[in-house]
Amino acid sequence: MNLKLTSLSVLLTSGFLLLSNLATAQETPYEYTKQTYRSGQHMDVAYEGWWPNEDGTHTLTFGYFNHNWEEELDIPVGENNYFSPGDTDRGQPTHFLPRRNRFTFDIVVENFTEDDELVWTVTSPNGLTRSAYATLREDYKLNNVVVMSETGALGAGTSTPELRANIAPSVELIGDNIRTVRVGQPVTIQTRVTDDGVPEADSPMNFIRALGGAAAAFATPEMVRERLMMTPPPRPTVTKTNGLFLSWNVYRATETDKPVQDIVSFDPPQVKPWEDTRPSANSPWSFLWVPPAHPEDGMIDVDVTFDEPGTYILWGRADDGGLYTDQYVTVNVTP
Repeated sequence: MNLKLTSLSVLLTSGFLLLSNLATAQETPYEYTKQTYRSGQHMDVAYEGWWPNEDGTHTLTFGYFNHNWEEELDIPVGENNYFSPGDTDRGQPTHFLPRRNRFTFDIVVENFTEDDELVWTVTSPNGLTRSAYATLREDYKLNNVVVMSETGALGAGTSTPELRANIAPSVELIGDNIRTVRVGQPVTIQTRVTDDGVPEADSPMNFIRALGGAAAAFATPEMVRERLMMTPPPRPTVTKTNGLFLSWNVYRATETDKPVQDIVSFDPPQVKPWEDTRPSANSPWSFLWVPPAHPEDGMIDVDVTFDEPGTYILWGRADDGGLYTDQYVTVNVTP
């Protein structure tokens, strides 16, 4: 048999099979997973796990994955955003930031047993419906090490006694947690954030010092950053730069014809509490991100401006890299 003809036959057969597989893949509803999109995609809801409480209740923790890189979805509580069985409104968000958002909100349940199930169902604007099922299965039980590992604050399978003793940041809202402001008039939210300094904030300079050698003595932050700019970013599943920050974002918003992300603005721009892995994206999961300098008195101000009247709930997350504490402010915006 002619070897060249045999090889050609194998090649043609392989090519046909490849084209057939591609055609089949394009017919599946999950073809979008091979691409990334700025907008137009759906959101998956996630059950992150549960915590036991000293009073016998349980805390169920949820998050989500908005498949868009830029579009923030707005889904009011109701037929497209509800819990079952029981109360449909369990304090879930109605405004969803891009990409993966872990451990976003908690629900405390009483008399919840191993046989019970609480379901969060969301239908995205593009019509796709997803549900998350909360149970007390043992493999969903949370602790601080699990949270720090899941968010990428710890290396794979690693921890230290200091990290295991980490305490979440303390957050104190200055002023009332319900405010009233007019359209176009900034409202200032002042927050005092303190922390135990664990985990130690990551810094490119710390990395250079750890390497030692003569070069470390002459390195400057500018030199290190320039070198990092020429280095391809790593590609782990999830990795996080540890460092204390506070980020305010919209949690719930009034129903409006305009996207909420276009009518609520924050000054200064806030650190992204979601996993934006693109370099220099102002996210702890972003390559080249450097934790902001924390004021000595712990006081952090942000001005928030609204272009449409209505009721908004703002969500502030203080995150030390490993653990977090949330705070909420309701703002009634008048014309």
